[in-house]
Amino acid sequence: MKMKWLKMYQLLKITGLMRPCTSNLSRYPVYLMLCLFCNLTVAQSTFKIVGYYSLAAALKNPDTKSFKYLTHINLAFLNPDSTGNFIRDLTPIKSFIDKAHKHKIQVLFSIGGGSKQPQYHWLLQNDHRAGFIQNLVTEVLKYNLDGIDVDLEGGDITEFYEAFVLELAVALRSHQKLITAAVAIYYKNQFTDTTLNTYDFVNIMSYDRTGPWRPEKPGPHATFTHAVEDLRYFGQERKMMKGKMCLGVPFYGYGYGPDLSSKAISLSFDKIAGTYPGSELVDEWLLPDGKILYYNGIPTMVQKTKLANEQASGIMIWQVLGDAKGKNSLLKSVYKTIH
Repeated sequence: MKMKWLKMYQLLKITGLMRPCTSNLSRYPVYLMLCLFCNLTVAQSTFKIVGYYSLAAALKNPDTKSFKYLTHINLAFLNPDSTGNFIRDLTPIKSFIDKAHKHKIQVLFSIGGGSKQPQYHWLLQNDHRAGFIQNLVTEVLKYNLDGIDVDLEGGDITEFYEAFVLELAVALRSHQKLITAAVAIYYKNQFTDTTLNTYDFVNIMSYDRTGPWRPEKPGPHATFTHAVEDLRYFGQERKMMKGKMCLGVPFYGYGYGPDLSSKAISLSFDKIAGTYPGSELVDEWLLPDGKILYYNGIPTMVQKTKLANEQASGIMIWQVLGDAKGKNSLLKSVYKTIH
């Protein structure tokens, strides 16, 4: 018993909750604070393969062959209306979730996304947060999901983000549900240590260092070097445990040129590998119109998977439906590298 409480003390110290509390979480009794951490997956023996999956596609009950390779699915995206309510009927998704559970896959709703979601600026404020959290948990329980993935980015990470995450974690863990997040080095100063360590694990978006929104800066957006830098930052500088980090990889690429004034393009890996034989074995491809495509081919994906196995505890994919079929599948390459 003494060792159990010692470990709990160490967890609280790591997450910063032994420091004075500056959020309104101080109103919670001690047992709720302990509830935040009693279900932490600090060290997981199973290598995670997390795939973001379009919520719209999942509602149509698509091909689920990828299920044999995944451990987690994040359904992107479930976002509320301006009042914090979820009015869409998602009943058709139950068959998708049931199939995933039969494959022992944990399925989470992902909230937010790369596009601006201004409603969160209001919903995360002190007067509205509790009701919104209750609505989120209700959706999870209604459709028998396994948790929530928080993918609030950029300007949507407000001063209330930490309090939201801590309170959502309490609510979800009272039902034995997960809370995860998508994070990136380019938002690094917006995440507190307490917030990062509250998550069961985080998916590090090691991609989009550039893109069509920056046509004046063409080039690779998700190199192996970027992956090394991102894991070093979160693992060493932010002192996150290996078991709480997944390395994010892209199943898509960006094309630029032939001139800086030319419109940049985005292509799924399925489209790249299916259109240009041999492109699956490299990370760049010259198109007939003079554009250069930058992406991750199979050798780089294998290299990143080995890195993730050494320094993290999984791979996260944006997004599963962008994968190529058959021998060109990046997902199969990830799986075979581990198994």
